[in-house]
Amino acid sequence: MVDMKNKVALITGGSTGIGYAAAKLFLENGAKVVIAGRSNKAGQNALLSLRKISEHVEFISADISEPKSVKALVSNTVELFGRLDIAFNNAGIDGTFASITEINDEDMDEVININLKGVWLCCKYQVKQFKAQQSGGVIINTSSWLSKGAFAGSSVYSASKAALDGMTRALAVELGPEGIRVNNVNPGYIKTPMLSRFFDPESEEAQPFKTHAPMQRFGEAEDIAKSVVWLSSEGASFISGETLLIDGALSVGGQR
Repeated sequence: MVDMKNKVALITGGSTGIGYAAAKLFLENGAKVVIAGRSNKAGQNALLSLRKISEHVEFISADISEPKSVKALVSNTVELFGRLDIAFNNAGIDGTFASITEINDEDMDEVININLKGVWLCCKYQVKQFKAQQSGGVIINTSSWLSKGAFAGSSVYSASKAALDGMTRALAVELGPEGIRVNNVNPGYIKTPMLSRFFDPESEEAQPFKTHAPMQRFGEAEDIAKSVVWLSSEGASFISGETLLIDGALSVGGQR
């Protein structure tokens, strides 16, 4: 448990998977939370569930690839809860995993617009709010172990996440003097709806992926959420510019 009382957290991609698990844990630790996503139905369903934990949670429909939507998301969060302390930029897409000769320009543009430009837009307007408050702030972005690793066919996704890692390091250097910390979490195989689009984590097809991982299991969304909440806390007050691999040693060099 960490003390998040009086803290306001904004979580994109907060209706399902890692974002939902983080919202739940922030609320359990006393924070006020706004979850954001493109699907109003998923957002309202998540909101009903989260309000069993705390009444201090709201859902805002937003598309992070649109500047006006992101700007409104930040300002609406402040209107609801008075300030912004923590931003977990978790929204992202997997896009098309295929040979470079098969991926078209539209596939590339969609992934970059959401996974990189969308997170850049979120950081931009979150930082403006932090500076206006003059009280520092915390930004955590969701990257991936594929920012440093790869599959055949992951060129676009891997590129988007590797660029996000580089952007996070640059922002940490730029914003450190103003008390704003910026870090990434880089999940491995995590049991989320995104992973389920590739295969059922409980199926026979999934077994080779489990046995390839040293810990012999897939991660849970809560495994990532715990790290996000800790990185947002005073316990991590001197950590910035880091990309935290949370993959059960999956991507350790030479591990195959």
